[in-house]
Parts: sequence; structure tokens; C-alpha cells
Amino acid sequence: MPILVIAEHDNAAIKANTLNTVAAAQAIGGDIDLLVVGSGCGAAAEAGAKIAGLAKVRVADAAHYADQGAENVAALVAANAAGYSHILAAASTFGKNVLPRVAAGLDVAQISDIIGVEAPDTFRRPIYAGNAIATVQSADAVKVITVRTTGFDAVAETGGSASVEAIDAAADTGLSKVVSRELTKSERPELGAAGIIVSGGRGLGNGENYHTLLEPLADKLGAALGASRAAVDAGFVPNDYQVGQTGKIVAPQLYLAVGISGAIQHLAGMKDSKVIVAINKDEEAPIFQVADYGLVADLFEAVPALTEALG
Repeated sequence: MPILVIAEHDNAAIKANTLNTVAAAQAIGGDIDLLVVGSGCGAAAEAGAKIAGLAKVRVADAAHYADQGAENVAALVAANAAGYSHILAAASTFGKNVLPRVAAGLDVAQISDIIGVEAPDTFRRPIYAGNAIATVQSADAVKVITVRTTGFDAVAETGGSASVEAIDAAADTGLSKVVSRELTKSERPELGAAGIIVSGGRGLGNGENYHTLLEPLADKLGAALGASRAAVDAGFVPNDYQVGQTGKIVAPQLYLAVGISGAIQHLAGMKDSKVIVAINKDEEAPIFQVADYGLVADLFEAVPALTEALG
């Protein structure tokens, strides 16, 4: 039986986490269909058709899907679930909003945040902030799954030639509507998809130091900015900067942790990074246990020197 992957998109382009979700579907095995739900989303559907490994792109285009409200999307997915063995979405804010509703509508258990596939009915997922890995087996007729995208390498964005098929929209549930949106605009890469991340913690002292020290370094590296929960709670930066168990889960090529002690909930969000560099004046800081390179130094001296050395 085929697998259905729910695409995350902005009606124009497919978001990067969908590529990792398709990779998870490939690990399960079988034909893979991509569901694109939106309004005026033809460009996103065409982009989806180019993703490697897809058999078909199914498109539901209607005005009441413009904001991709969870209630409306979940109702559509549930109505089209017949014939699929697995329904997957990224374990992002969008996926976590939609798939529990789908699982409830289908009266099955959701399997959350998988990082590995043992068999079509058996999956691995982290528990206890990643300190243990649970192996979960499901006997449900359809497996509803969210995917921790850092656990799977993305498939190619191009090279595929899937067919595009329009499907009927489900009725508007009328249960919710978007009243307004406040979007943070930045020239820097998106935190969840960045190849390099510069993250700051409580050791920076205040928000002014965070911006003064880390922004020039991030600009030199072409990096996204992140933060520990302590820095966010202290008001240094908005909470969409937060990396950790209760923030964003990231796995960049390079993660630079500045003034971050390494609390377990922060490590759960970044320990899969390919290279971790830590700067902290406390040589006993837990961050050094996961760091590939550690510098015991005063960050107020080390960071400006590093920024200057980068030229």
C-alpha cells in the first residue's frame, strides 16, 4: 500500500523539512504520494512533483485552505486516508498541529517524532529528552507518524517526475480562522534549515550583548541565530530563536554554542549537529561533553577575536 506525506509549504515552494519526511517514507518502503493543501498552490505542487522518489502529487486547492488551518487540513487528510498504510508529516509546528487530529479522526494511535525505521510497523523515537530511545510497534491499519527531520537525510529536491492530480476539497469546518499574523523577517537562514547556527546563552548577560557579539559573527559565517531557553526566558531574544526540547530541533553542519552551559533540554535539540563548538568560561559545563571542539575562555574576549579572525 502507498504512503502519504503531507507537504509543508507556503503556497509557492515546498519547505525543506518535507524532503526529510519523504526520506523517512522511503525508509518504510513503497510508493509515496505527496499531499499539497493550499490556495493558489500550483507552484508548490509543481515543485513537489520534482522531488525525487515520489509517485504522485495530490493537490487540494481551495480558498478555505489559504491559511492551512489544522482543522480543515486534518479533515481533508482523514477523508483521503483510505488506501494508505502510513500518513507522515514533519514533527514541526504544522505537523504537530495537524496529525493528532488526523489520528483521532481515524481512531488510531499517533507515533510521534520518529528518528528511525526498523520495519514498516516498527519505529524508533527519543524519550526522556533523548536520553533513551524507545522502539515502538504499531498494529493499527494505518500508521500516523510525525518525523523528527534531523533523523533522516533529505532527498533530492529535483530529479523526480511525479504526476500531479487534483482532488476534491473537503467542506470548510468553520472551526477556526487566522485573524492576523506577525512574521519575523530576517536576511539570515531559517533556524530549522540552516547549515551553520550561532547560539547564545545566559552567559551573554543581556540582550544587548547577545546582538552586539553574536550578530557580527553570524554575518561572517552566513549563519542563523539561536538561543538557549535561559536566554529566551531572560528576554534576550524572541522564543522563535529557542533551540532545545521545547524549541526547535536542529542538526546543522556547524553549531557554535556561546555562553551556553548545556542543560539537558538544550542538548536534546542540538546534539545531532555534525560539528559542535562550545565557548564557555566554566570548564565543567555540560556542553563540553558533547562538543567536538571546546574553548574555555571569556566569551567577551573570545567572540570578538573569532569574528575579527574570520576577516
